[in-house]
Amino acid sequence: MKTVFVKPQKFDRKWFIIDAEGQILGRLAARVASIVRGKEKAVFTPNEEIGDYVVIINAGKIEISGRKAEDKLYHRHSGYAGGLKTTNFEDLIERKPTSPLELAIKGMLPKGPLGRKLLKNVKIYPGADHPHAAQNLQKIEL
Repeated sequence: MKTVFVKPQKFDRKWFIIDAEGQILGRLAARVASIVRGKEKAVFTPNEEIGDYVVIINAGKIEISGRKAEDKLYHRHSGYAGGLKTTNFEDLIERKPTSPLELAIKGMLPKGPLGRKLLKNVKIYPGADHPHAAQNLQKIEL
């Protein structure tokens, strides 16, 4: 069986919009990562960028279940000795409303140059307004 390589001009890449208000963080991130990766297409190839674009609105109103708002911790390091900073979900969503969703999607994409390229196809906005009205967005209900 031969491996089929699809040229970028042969397939069309669609733009989708997802309203994150009231959605569960992990479930939404998994669905978005699958769409961006292109796993729902018949010509999926693991080493190519053939996925679609996703615009996520109302990212600041995303929910998580249980007591994770207080218990879920996010770590970052400055690179210096003793430079570990830790914050929980509540504080992070208040400071940067798009960051928890962006980190969840990033963790579900492949590591390396392909994953960084795919992450650029996800546009996340904390409110309902976005500058992508000209892209003819298709709404996805989860």
